[in-house]
Amino acid sequence: MSELNAPSQTTEATPAFDPEALRRKYREERDKRLRGDGNAQYIELKDEFGHYLDDPYVAPVVRSPKTDTVEFLVIGGGFAGLLAGARLRGAGAKEIRLIEKGGDFGGTWYWNRYPGAACDTEAYIYLPLLEETGYIPTEKYAKAPEILAHSRRIGEQFDLYRDVLFQTQITELRWNARASAWRVRTDRNDKFHARFVVMANGPLNRPKLPGVPGIGSFEGHSFHTSRWDYDYTGGNSYGNLEKLADKRVGVIGTGATAVQCVPHLGAAAKALYVFQRTPSSIDVRANRPTDRAWAESLEPGWQRRRMENFSTITGGGFAEEDQVMDGWTEIIGKLLRNRNMKGTPADIIRTIEMADFEKMEQIRARAEAVVNDPSTAEALKPWYRQFCKRPCFHDEYLQTFNRPGVTLVDTDGKGIERITARGIVAGGREYELDCIIYASGFEVGTPMERRAGYQVYGEGGVALSDKWRTGVSTLYGMQTSGFPNLLIMGLSQVGGSANIPHVIDVQARHIAYILKAALERQSRRIDITREAEEAWVQKVVAASVMSLEFLQQCTPGYYNNEGQPQGELIRRNGAYAPGIMAFSRILDEWRAEGSLAGVEFH
Repeated sequence: MSELNAPSQTTEATPAFDPEALRRKYREERDKRLRGDGNAQYIELKDEFGHYLDDPYVAPVVRSPKTDTVEFLVIGGGFAGLLAGARLRGAGAKEIRLIEKGGDFGGTWYWNRYPGAACDTEAYIYLPLLEETGYIPTEKYAKAPEILAHSRRIGEQFDLYRDVLFQTQITELRWNARASAWRVRTDRNDKFHARFVVMANGPLNRPKLPGVPGIGSFEGHSFHTSRWDYDYTGGNSYGNLEKLADKRVGVIGTGATAVQCVPHLGAAAKALYVFQRTPSSIDVRANRPTDRAWAESLEPGWQRRRMENFSTITGGGFAEEDQVMDGWTEIIGKLLRNRNMKGTPADIIRTIEMADFEKMEQIRARAEAVVNDPSTAEALKPWYRQFCKRPCFHDEYLQTFNRPGVTLVDTDGKGIERITARGIVAGGREYELDCIIYASGFEVGTPMERRAGYQVYGEGGVALSDKWRTGVSTLYGMQTSGFPNLLIMGLSQVGGSANIPHVIDVQARHIAYILKAALERQSRRIDITREAEEAWVQKVVAASVMSLEFLQQCTPGYYNNEGQPQGELIRRNGAYAPGIMAFSRILDEWRAEGSLAGVEFH
């Protein structure tokens, strides 16, 4: 680990920076990026932009429509769907159907095959069900092909391929009270019923484009990173994009995806232009092969213990040992461990802020030390709190800007001005391009029916989006009254963690417990009481006050609804602020009590 990234030993000494000057700088950088349209700035991929959703990886499958009835339907074939299917199998479920719009299991990892794609949380806690499948990742940060292969491994081991409908999109989910089942409609003319439905769509499944004037006018080649065109670039997920040797390429976006693919583009393209609105925080990754002796020493239960250790530390809690020892645990654990976390809430908030300032000073210093050109290095410095955006870890991204053919086009927070037939205009200059690559991410803050691509109608024909118009309303984030036999896996009103698979595994275990209870009681219909639902909503809202204040101070991004954290709405729609470990304890106690309080079985 370099000196720039070594754990801080600061206690109560005078900081080597001016806190008030940093607060002022952060506000200035945030304010220049604020815009009135928020999430409306992005284009939905339909009509003339619908082709950006086309699947370049497999040929279309022809099949007959389904018109039967199934016991369990799981919507989504990513990690959430796979975990739900696996935990349901463990609970004794025989009849499970999965629906997935991709051509295989994997979810985000089915689509994200861009060069350099890899997990940015260590693979030993990120890849689900490692112990259950007997698999150990080959390196600390597994690359996309290995993650996709593991998704398939889970599907095979838990017999989830038996009744899966790939290349299929739900168009409507409607409760049929007479049948005590959900009526399911799809874009493949399926018309079947499912007694119980688990919505495991995941938060990162529908790509988006920036709403830039002229975006449809470009006459060159273009694609979204989640639909990488290797026929055009050559190479594969490991790089070697030899067909770009005579191409001028522009990348729009500098988030986690761009951070991973830009080094490969910079190494291959004749000229690469990276268009930046807001720089990412780039810390050391230090990937390495798995130590086989360590792997052979692991004892049963190791993955869950390791996941909990990571989530405890990154949630600001105390652990005797840091088992993961990566950039994530260093950000929170090692910095805060040497500080006084006692006093009033205001004292603790200030302690965290000072640790954050110190860490971000290290991040900015790293950019200055690595990038040769002073003006480029300055533009690559992030001026915001560490968790305003998802931190990135990479050992080649910053270095790529030292290549002679690579240009950072910093827009000083304004974004690009327009796209023309020949290229991109930014800062009053037109950059002529052969190819535009959109590293613009996935829809997060848009309405649920837009992100999911379908509407859900519960009792009395009430749409779920209408019920949630003023905010998400659930019991433990997984059930909502008036929508019987529906279980939801997502990030709203559940404990959060930097390691999302930990969050969804906690949900999958809980959902399997509830559905097993329904089977044992031979229940045709399960729902929750409005009283239990309201009590949980109020608990989530009450716990989110400090997180709301933090988000309001952040530069725009998907964490804070693109700079529009709408008070009550974002507090209701966000995570349970105390985190996944506190949330897990609540669920453990609820199950141990035994009465299944708040859940009604009929």
